[in-house]
Amino acid sequence: MISSRFARQFLFVLCLSLIVTGAFAQSTTNKEFQPVEGQAGKDVIWLPTAQALVNKMLDMAKVTPQDYVIDLGSGDGRTVITAAKRGARALGIEYNPDMVAFSKRLAEKEGVSGKTQFIQADIFESDFSQATVITMFLLEEINLKLRPKILDMKPGTRVVSNTFTMGEWAADETYNVDRAGGCESYCTAYFWVVPAKVEGKWILPQGELTLNQSFQMISGTLKSGANTVQIKNGKLNGDQINFMVGNARYTGRVSGNTIQGIVESGGKTTPWSATQVGKV
Repeated sequence: MISSRFARQFLFVLCLSLIVTGAFAQSTTNKEFQPVEGQAGKDVIWLPTAQALVNKMLDMAKVTPQDYVIDLGSGDGRTVITAAKRGARALGIEYNPDMVAFSKRLAEKEGVSGKTQFIQADIFESDFSQATVITMFLLEEINLKLRPKILDMKPGTRVVSNTFTMGEWAADETYNVDRAGGCESYCTAYFWVVPAKVEGKWILPQGELTLNQSFQMISGTLKSGANTVQIKNGKLNGDQINFMVGNARYTGRVSGNTIQGIVESGGKTTPWSATQVGKV
């Protein structure tokens, strides 16, 4: 038979053990989440973008307080927070709810919670069409899946990617931040401007303009009477169009199915306009 004294000692030790165990469990539960480089995500592992490259990406996009920046796969929120510090409204879309909560805490700590928003969502199921600037650090295969949706955005939308390209959609600008500049790995920024869609046949006073388009690059012909001339150096920068016909330079702004601009030739400048009448 166990003595009453031993029983009391046993109960005391048991209670103490339960208290310590409970306190440890509560401490573990209450410990705030901290992201770890290389942790698994839905589509990619998480690696932070070097702050120096974040700064350069936003420089390339010329982010101002008038912009609405959306970061696809926002991770720890540093790109969103940096954009907000420049005065822009900024949204981070992130699949990991722990990262979302972490980003919100960090934004509050940095004093920009009023200009930032973080949501837990799948980027492939999200509407980011209202952004003026898109930022991302994803794999190229994911960029390619997102590319059709990005190309349907408003012409002039600026897109910046850390390290990974958009396949055959050549970047308008590329910049590498070296170690001396504050980046040791994944240090290349690629920049694009979403081009207007101009492929098709256009009627203008000078004749019929046929445009072929490959992303921001354009080619085609201008037919005037019996003469057909190839256009040269054709390019789009958002809704701004620029090409040469012989020695004449055409520049203009695309708005839906119309273009209005000027022609410079022989030292003279004259207005021109065109209306789209069909597809190629």
